[in-house]
Parts: sequence; structure tokens; C-alpha cells
Amino acid sequence: MKKLFSNAKTPNAPGIPFLTFGLARRLGGLTGFIVMLVALASAPAFAEDGIAVDPRVSVKTIEPQRDVGYSVGDILERTIILEAKKPYVLLETSLPIAGNDKKRRGKGSGVEVRDVKLETTRGIDTTTYTLHLSYQVFTNNIVAKPANLPAEFVKFGGEGKNFQIRIPSWSFRISPLAVYGSVVVERDMSGFRGPLTLDATRHHQLLWVALGILAASLLGLLYVLGTSSWLPRMGGPFARAYRDLKKLPTTPEGLSHGVSRLHQAFNVTAGNSVFDRTAFLSRKPGFAPVGHEIDQFFGLSRTVFFEPTAPHGIDGDAMAWLRKFCRRCRDCERGLK
Repeated sequence: MKKLFSNAKTPNAPGIPFLTFGLARRLGGLTGFIVMLVALASAPAFAEDGIAVDPRVSVKTIEPQRDVGYSVGDILERTIILEAKKPYVLLETSLPIAGNDKKRRGKGSGVEVRDVKLETTRGIDTTTYTLHLSYQVFTNNIVAKPANLPAEFVKFGGEGKNFQIRIPSWSFRISPLAVYGSVVVERDMSGFRGPLTLDATRHHQLLWVALGILAASLLGLLYVLGTSSWLPRMGGPFARAYRDLKKLPTTPEGLSHGVSRLHQAFNVTAGNSVFDRTAFLSRKPGFAPVGHEIDQFFGLSRTVFFEPTAPHGIDGDAMAWLRKFCRRCRDCERGLK
């Protein structure tokens, strides 16, 4: 037992008198062992790094939700709540400094303090300090490696003396940017990893734009080709005449009825009886693109009703030409030049 105490090293724990351990080594044997136990029992409680837990300040930490899957450039948010009994106050000069990267064995940890924010709430008997710390990862590796948000030490003052409180460290894992070696996906489905999702917002926007363009195109096509009066200016005299012409047979009697039906459409559109192109276009200039066809129509009307041998300038099937001409008049009626 004497040899055991003679080789013992002095503990590196502030607040425990070194004289007590020295006396235990000198006494040796059972007496020295009892002296050391008494000293340990009477000493205050110590944290793992040798800083005593002070009853004047309570410490509570709110850590990030996950401790894996971080890579270089990621930011970790941490909240520390310090509740100090009065009259003790936090010395803001002891707070962590933004841009600080604590070194270990002469090398940086790769985790740097990015931002520090302090909120103070004063109560009747206590003062609550809420410390928001942001850390950024500045290191990478070919494989996942352990890291930690370093332990911080803040100081309090009051009653003529200062003391410091330890904010414990928090461990996490830093993942590589690229996978090293071959990985079987089925064996890499960690429960700590969230679902891999893709942002489809832009694709959804483009889809809605495309659907809008398609709807407008279909509406325009319906307006151009439609024969019903679903939309404004679709149920004009020439549109109704065109529906009637499609039902007439390709015979002399059908041609006669078709010419009469088209005459009726001209009269309704102009508001009076129409017998030539000039009078009609003076009232309805929107039909100017079919001016030549109007002359041919009146020539065809003269041939059908008055002079069978009169020239009209229409080649081929007169009934087919009449339907096509009526359709062009319908387009002019709708403003489709």
C-alpha cells in the first residue's frame, strides 16, 4: 500500500488541496488510504474536465436534431440556456468569439464558431441567459470521421469574485463529400438518414405553364374550327349559314338553297339587302380579305338564278367552293384575318 501511494500522480482537479494527497502519500498504509477517501468525500462534485459543477448557475443545452450526415460547409445550430442566481451576472467578454476554431494538439478541429447571439431575461431571483451558437464545418475526409462542438467556458461575476461554468461538448459525425470505394445501397440504409428527396417545385411550375399554354391553344383552335356558338362572336350569320351548308346535298337544288342561304347571311350582316361587293365592304371592312371571292359569289348567284351561261370564275365543284367561301366569311366574322 505504501508503494502504491508513493507512485501515485497528483490529480489535475482544481479545488482539491494538493496537501491532502501529499499527506496521504507520507502516511502510507491504511491511514493514508483513509485520509485520501475523506478528502475525496469532502471535495465538491467535478465534471469530467475538472470544472466543478456550481450550484449558482444551471446549464441546459438544446443540440441539433441529428448527429450524423454533416459535411464540409454545413452549419450546426446550438442553444445554451444559463440560469444564474442573483447577484451573479454573465461576463459577455467570456463568450465564444465568431471565427474561432479551437485547436487540439496544435491542429484546428475543423469546426469554427460562425455566429454568437445572446438573449437576456431578468426574473425576480434569477437571470436567464439564452446563448445561440452557430458552428460551421470546415473539414472533410474520405471516410466518415468523429467530431464535436467544443466545450465552451463562460464566466460569471458577483460578490467581488468571478467563476467559470463549463458548457459540455457535443459529438457528431462528418461525412465525406464523395463515397470512397464501392457501396451497396441496400447495406447503406442508415436509420439516422432521412429520405432522399428532390425539389420538384420548378418542374411543377413549368408543368402548370405548359398546361396553361395547352389550354389557350385548345381554346384558340376551338374558336377557329368550332361551329357552335359557345364563345362570343361564334354564333354569327355566316357561322349559322356554314352549319346549314354542310347539311345540303351536292345537287343543283342544294346549290340553289346554299346560294340563297348565303345571300341571307350577307343581308343580316350588312343590315340591308346586298347586291355587290362595294356596298357590303363599305359597311363591313373586316371582310376585305375575301373581296375577290365576294365578286365570284355574286357571279355564281347570277348564274344560278338568272343567266345559266354567265361566267363566274369558279372551277370545279361549285357546292364545295360555296362551303369553303362561307367558312372564310365566318372567319372574317370572328375577326380571324
